[in-house]
Amino acid sequence: MGRLLSSLLLLLTFATPVLGGPTFIPPRTGLVAEDIGLLINEDDPLSRATGAHYQKVRRIPDGNVIRLHFTPGQSAISPDRFAALKQQIDAETPRHVQAFAVAWTMPYRVGCMSLTSALAFGFDERFCSRQCGRTAASPYFNAAGSYPFTEHGLRPAMMLAGHDEAAVRSLIDRGVAADSSFPAGNALLMSTSDRARNVRAAYFEQTAKELEGVFPIEVLAADTIAAREDVLFFFTGLASVPGIETLRFAPGALADHLTSFGGQLTDSSQMSALHWLEAGATASYGTVTEPCNHRQKFPLPAVAMFFYAGGATAIEAYWKSVAWPGEGVFIGEPLSRPFGWQASERSPGVWELRLHAPRPGRVHLEHARSPMGPFRPVSASRPIVRGMNRLTLTTAANSGFLRPAFTVH
Repeated sequence: MGRLLSSLLLLLTFATPVLGGPTFIPPRTGLVAEDIGLLINEDDPLSRATGAHYQKVRRIPDGNVIRLHFTPGQSAISPDRFAALKQQIDAETPRHVQAFAVAWTMPYRVGCMSLTSALAFGFDERFCSRQCGRTAASPYFNAAGSYPFTEHGLRPAMMLAGHDEAAVRSLIDRGVAADSSFPAGNALLMSTSDRARNVRAAYFEQTAKELEGVFPIEVLAADTIAAREDVLFFFTGLASVPGIETLRFAPGALADHLTSFGGQLTDSSQMSALHWLEAGATASYGTVTEPCNHRQKFPLPAVAMFFYAGGATAIEAYWKSVAWPGEGVFIGEPLSRPFGWQASERSPGVWELRLHAPRPGRVHLEHARSPMGPFRPVSASRPIVRGMNRLTLTTAANSGFLRPAFTVH
């Protein structure tokens, strides 16, 4: 009953009421603010400022905020100390919370695991490498659905990371600005000369084929590219990527480089994943301990782009793209959703839908007297193409509740 009531309240919160007409219920394509638990270290001034700004602009409910106390400024936390924090987090997190936004930059590691994976799975050495071996797999990899805790028993986490308050506020504000902006930008898949770090390139041509029409995708044989104005995705493999400060990233952009220590955010011997956020990306990823070059330990671009195109948030798209994430830290603005659908009533009974689709299909409107149904079709079906769609749907329903219904080819 609790889950049913929670779902109904969320449904009504995001419904679009029309004076004298039906209430429009959006499809759930990803996480929303009520799903996010916000972790703040009260002993860290930057964490307090980050958390306050994030809660305000994303309207995170007070009951979803977990306030912790531990020594700030250390890159790693011991498994024993983390266990005590995790016990408090688990006890204070409401059951409806599906994921965590972490309002600090350090620590980013728990023993041999990343902080974000330790929050999701608990500290567990099965998620750590031994002699360049495989690690435990994530049940969330390439998974359908938008309730990770309810459906898979884990809460993915993403760090609101940055060197100072200005950098983190800028990151957060980019994520908010990205929402339903439907940015026109390119996906740049860089096949580099670094053979050890270029292992994802084996799938780049297939990725471009599978996502043709969804995004403009360029597969480039180059170590770097400069002065681009249209970067929505950037995936490469190098220890350090020169020239990224000359790129202009669209709000909501995802970018990362496959290398050993990109997830050592503040003290890496290689380029830190933080540089992507400083250059204008909205989310990134890197490993905190030596992973060796297993592709499964890094984002699979095709999966990240597919889920992002369908309206998932940055935290969902990135987490679903990594098969073995135990050693990888996810950083960025979790709720960024550039391709969240939009609906508006242009005139009585005439609805315009804007959506970005990763697959072709069809859509129609359904109507019910109650938000819990039963729903029945009340409009003609319209085709959906890959990529951007702007559709007009007409219905005679003038009260009750409307929702779109999709079928995918």
